Amino acid sequence: MARLNQIIAVEKGIKSASFQEISEAHHVLQKPTLLSGIARTYRPKDEEGEQFPPESTRVQVRAEEVVRQTGEVLTRLFDVTATKDWANCKARADVMVDGNVLLKDVPATYLLFLEKQIVDLHTFVKKLPVLDAAETWEYDASADTWATEPVQTVKTKKVPRNHVKAEATDKHPAQVEVYHEDVVVGFWRTVKFSGALPAKRVNELLERVEKLQQAVKFAREEANSMEAEDQKIGGKVFHYLFG
Repeated sequence: MARLNQIIAVEKGIKSASFQEISEAHHVLQKPTLLSGIARTYRPKDEEGEQFPPESTRVQVRAEEVVRQTGEVLTRLFDVTATKDWANCKARADVMVDGNVLLKDVPATYLLFLEKQIVDLHTFVKKLPVLDAAETWEYDASADTWATEPVQTVKTKKVPRNHVKAEATDKHPAQVEVYHEDVVVGFWRTVKFSGALPAKRVNELLERVEKLQQAVKFAREEANSMEAEDQKIGGKVFHYLFG
């Protein structure tokens, strides 16, 4: 009696070999020349007539034999798949996280589903947006989001000024240079908001996902280590079909 994980390991190979052998059998049966044979002898009309040697071609493929071999090949596949499926009905294990039972008596097939889903969840959590570490964030309940402390900045306006380079004289007008001066006209109060998550929160979620991922793997291994009772289904099927 083999364990379920051993049956799972060999099933893929048997399935692949069965498909190849069935394909070859189907291909062979489509060649009439391999199924045909002939035997010819020649007798001249009279004793002085020319003699010809006998001719013969043997039948290379017998359909009944191919049917029998096909039944044998598929019987192995039907049996190992039945053994796996029957065992899967009984294969169960608890998913334990931090010493506590999170999920009890989970079927092996569902554990396999969980394992694949958690891989996608890990990718999802790993790509969650994280708050900019260059800012200091506090949760703002009124805005239901994260916010920075208010930062005040000045609003300036360029005001033209005159700079007299030379006073006016009787002969020349005054030489005046126009320049612009930045004058404070007001103040900006800025608060930044973000819907991203703190890095600590993302790391906590990742840790939980990875713990569950490990727990599900352990549970699947435990479920698949149960003994699988051999099932002999194929013989009955092909005795009916080809017997």
